[in-house]
Amino acid sequence: MPSPKYKRILLKLSGEALNGGDKTQVIDFSILDQYAQEIRRVYDAGVQIAIVIGGGNIFRGASVEKSGIDRVQGDHMGMLATVINGMAVQSSLEKHGMYTRLMSAIKMEQVCEPLIRRRAIRHLEKSRIVIFGAGTGNPYFTTDTTASLRAIESEAEVVLKGTRVDGVYTADPEKDPTATKYDSLTFDEALSKNLKIMDLTAFALCKENNVPIIVFDMNKSGNLYDIVMGGSAGTLVSSEG
Repeated sequence: MPSPKYKRILLKLSGEALNGGDKTQVIDFSILDQYAQEIRRVYDAGVQIAIVIGGGNIFRGASVEKSGIDRVQGDHMGMLATVINGMAVQSSLEKHGMYTRLMSAIKMEQVCEPLIRRRAIRHLEKSRIVIFGAGTGNPYFTTDTTASLRAIESEAEVVLKGTRVDGVYTADPEKDPTATKYDSLTFDEALSKNLKIMDLTAFALCKENNVPIIVFDMNKSGNLYDIVMGGSAGTLVSSEG
């Protein structure tokens, strides 16, 4: 078996990915099972895996202010939603024979470990998949920012952002049929073109710490494995482009 290009990765998944865009259900367990199988291939290749997952399929804190809920309260509710998703992902991964640890930035020892950076790195070194829940533990930060921060803290070599499209385009390909895909970009090019890859705080963290981002279609079988083995799936955003 060829050696993987990356030894340690941070996989960012959106909460909405877990329900397949079907707002009538919270989690589509067939999608969860599919993701576990994709992650298992990477796990078997010896890659150390950290995961950050959003909570938008359950609750999105940033969108509730108009309903009268305080933004800080709403964000904390959203953080708890990411822990629920983290528990679902953990259960699915373990069903497929992988060792995992769910760590939370908000203490809830009955269901997951408190987030301790050195312990998280030790889990990764022992080939345990670490799922980071509860965002940064602070309001006003997205799970994109959490992904960038946890990638830097855990010394991941790359952030892999799994989406519904196969990379970064000149425009939204779901709305504009003339949109064309970028194979690679520099951080500066992405900023100058105002491409919505991640929120600005998340993007700035990766840029300042020289952590590349690869945006790819998580729903296409084999994409995740192809990327960690050095393939060309998705769009690479880095200092060099």
